[in-house]
Amino acid sequence: MTNGPRSGLTAVSTALLAMSRHLEVREVLQTIVASARELLDARYAALGVPDDHGGFAQFVVDGVTDEEWKAIGPLPRQHGILASMLQDATPQRLDDVRKDPRFGGWPDAHPDMRDFLGMPVADGEEILGALFLANKNCPDPAGGCAFTAEDEELLGVLAQHAAIALTNARLYERSRELTIAEERTRLAHELHDAVSQKLFSLRLTAQAATALVDRDPARAKDALGEVARLAAEAADELRAAVVELRPAGLDEDGLAATLRAQVKVLDRAHAARVTFVTHGVRALPAAQEEALLRVAQEALHNALRHSGAGRVEVALTRLGPGAALRVSDDGRGFDPSAVRRAGRHLGLVSMRDRAHGVGGRLTVDSEPGKGTTIEMEVPGG
Repeated sequence: MTNGPRSGLTAVSTALLAMSRHLEVREVLQTIVASARELLDARYAALGVPDDHGGFAQFVVDGVTDEEWKAIGPLPRQHGILASMLQDATPQRLDDVRKDPRFGGWPDAHPDMRDFLGMPVADGEEILGALFLANKNCPDPAGGCAFTAEDEELLGVLAQHAAIALTNARLYERSRELTIAEERTRLAHELHDAVSQKLFSLRLTAQAATALVDRDPARAKDALGEVARLAAEAADELRAAVVELRPAGLDEDGLAATLRAQVKVLDRAHAARVTFVTHGVRALPAAQEEALLRVAQEALHNALRHSGAGRVEVALTRLGPGAALRVSDDGRGFDPSAVRRAGRHLGLVSMRDRAHGVGGRLTVDSEPGKGTTIEMEVPGG
């Protein structure tokens, strides 16, 4: 089917499996492009996802170094042959793209391209993107190479599966956005309940202090001390909630840095000593990193607000290709089986669901008077 190093059903299967492993849109796009270039033995490959303004919301390439890509300059616009694929949803197979009347040139740093094969990536009537290859490898490049009808058919199959993978990835990201929105709503209610209760108590105590100032100054002084304590607790609640409402550093900074920053703020906001250590952890698939972060937040929430702990330790360590999270405290502990029988969960169900959802496992070790340790392991990718 192709002269490349990998061909036939095995190569197609490998490419499709690679696409199905990823749920992040950017990772799916990169996997599609790399799979297409290898499968059809081309020098260059790219995939552009159009925006609504004549440009591309995303544009990924394979076969071009980072330095070369930076030198090329801004992303291309929707014009020429790219526009034809996006607007007409028709494949484009050319012996020499430079001779096509629609060719509009390229920047000085752009690699020189000859033979060209382009394929729209579509989900029904919706055009999701344009996938194209250039400069097919062959034994005698000086004599010119060309993509074949068989190459076009194979790329068409790949594009169909790419549309499925890309659609699934978009749905996954939307579901994550909904989950985050639900989490923010929960935290907003929690913030309202906790702080409102503190402020209500603070107001009553302040009113009592005002009434006592003239007739019992000593009791008034005690009441004012209680006002100060309640105000400090309300401020702590606010700071802790703000930390949970702002986990956006995960994408930019990674799991370890995000956990370290949140632990640092929680250590300042609570009376308990909160520490964080990490060792040898590599970057993990985004879904696994988010699950680890959410479980750590839930475990910290339980330790700091329910256990009466004086010390909480968070550890993130490498475990083969994956990672292990450990959150332990010296609080009052509990009987996990009794908690289940009583219908209370302390977030354990959601933590287990998050772990299982990314192929990991969660264990809870606790008993009354002996603190709690929650561990989560993920496989990596």
